[in-house]
Amino acid sequence: MTRLALGGITHRRGARTVLAGVDAAFESGRLTAVIGPNGAGKSTLLAIAAGLLRPDAGTITLDERAIRAIPPRELAAVRAYLPQSPRAEWPVRVERLVALGLSQHLPVFGPLPGRWRLAVSGALARFDLIALRDRPATRLSGGELARAMLARAVVGEPRVLIVDEPSAGLDPRHAHEAARQLRALADDGCAVVVALHDLDLVSRIADDVVALKDGRLHASGPAEAVLTEPTLGALYDMPVRVDRAGGRASVRFGD
Repeated sequence: MTRLALGGITHRRGARTVLAGVDAAFESGRLTAVIGPNGAGKSTLLAIAAGLLRPDAGTITLDERAIRAIPPRELAAVRAYLPQSPRAEWPVRVERLVALGLSQHLPVFGPLPGRWRLAVSGALARFDLIALRDRPATRLSGGELARAMLARAVVGEPRVLIVDEPSAGLDPRHAHEAARQLRALADDGCAVVVALHDLDLVSRIADDVVALKDGRLHASGPAEAVLTEPTLGALYDMPVRVDRAGGRASVRFGD
């Protein structure tokens, strides 16, 4: 059982408080969606949860170990992080880009060791990238690069996966498939944390929801308890209609 816990997280950027006393916990086998308006602190919270940004106050533990005490190589083996709008600066082949998700196991140069080829090919197939495996990453479209980066994040089968807006730039088919794969990873035991703006998608795939507003925890809990008209209306400062059918919530904004 893997548990990533954040306690009393406060983070400042200059004179501005980006996060103020936020508590959250993410567990294996569950997909947690982090929601909230622009500027709420979602991306900052995810970077802190990944151990890539140090808060001004608060604790981050992975299985009761302080994340700062975990050696970087060990942390990279169990936690994968994908930021919003990732970029490819070098014309490496897509296959090699995906293989970078196994960097703690791979040589810096040369062909992929045989035992990792199957894992890379599986990740390429999972995100519809087989036909693109030899294309330079710098020649991918925005949506193709987003899929390649998702494949890189999951190829090592992390115990914790943290993803910031994975559907940004994806067409509807690939956005749906990416969401399905994230759900499948959680079902296989991964602790999946994903920031999303699409609340209908949140309703379809999330077990739990953490809602942020103005850097503070607005609500958290099971998705069905957070995705309600009063909670969402106060979160986004506008009228919200939540229709439920077949166990899913459809969210509409406005009168």
